[in-house]
Amino acid sequence: MEKTLVVLAAGMGSRFGGLKQIEPVGPNGEIIADYSVYDAIKFGFTKVVFVIKRENLEYFKEHIIRKYEDKIKVEFAFQSLEGLPNIPASREKMLGTAHALLCAKDYVNEPFIMINSDDFYGQESFLLAASFLDNSKDDYEYLSVNYPFMVTSSKVGKVNRGLPIMDSNGVITDIEECSIEVVDNKVYATSKNTGEVREIPRDMPVSMNFLVFKPTIFQFLERDLGLFLASGVNDSNELILTDVLKKCIHNKEITYKGVTTTAKWFGVTYREDLPELQNTLKEMIKEGKYPEKLWED
Repeated sequence: MEKTLVVLAAGMGSRFGGLKQIEPVGPNGEIIADYSVYDAIKFGFTKVVFVIKRENLEYFKEHIIRKYEDKIKVEFAFQSLEGLPNIPASREKMLGTAHALLCAKDYVNEPFIMINSDDFYGQESFLLAASFLDNSKDDYEYLSVNYPFMVTSSKVGKVNRGLPIMDSNGVITDIEECSIEVVDNKVYATSKNTGEVREIPRDMPVSMNFLVFKPTIFQFLERDLGLFLASGVNDSNELILTDVLKKCIHNKEITYKGVTTTAKWFGVTYREDLPELQNTLKEMIKEGKYPEKLWED
């Protein structure tokens, strides 16, 4: 089966302090997305689509994809506010993850994984996703590859995570976007929608935007983006994937499954998060999971 990797790379890292998508993390200047593309190729993916800002295109061509464009087909989709109705002239911020993914629609006709460019997800997660795509026959069956919360926490500050609620068959029946922090060795999640605060288990599975879709997802994204644009856009509100998926679940339009991976996850929400990822990659190279130089010149 043809499988595609979609990488969301249009966001700026405000808390990180720069364009974290292109921050070197590997011993030879590799960025996080390099490792994701390497893992995708390893498990049979034949195309990668980067969703970026148009002004970053030349940088991506020159410094990033030239390393592996002979190993996997590469496409670029651009996230922009241009041409969208009802956008205030003062708005600069992009419209959120649902819009970002929708920007890739014209380049994706096959089942795919969607990931963040600034998260390291691990090979075990790509294996789970590839196996799901190779065996799932339902065009409206999707998958979230989740991680135990403490694997994804930051020592520096609060983090935003999706909290999926699953039944005994591993089907997600609800999902809530939350701000989560550790206080006195306890974990507290604050709902972004209601403000409700509750304690959660340290190993509770959380969504890290490692999501496995069929092309049918685009019809829901188009529908909800249209409603979002018509409802009143200001300078900061967003349409996020969690809200689209939550609506699809409640409307019984999809079967949304969840599985918890054993892979290590690393992100760079804050600049202080970098050293731990860099040290872990060195250990993985020693263990033989990755070559010291991912891409030969």
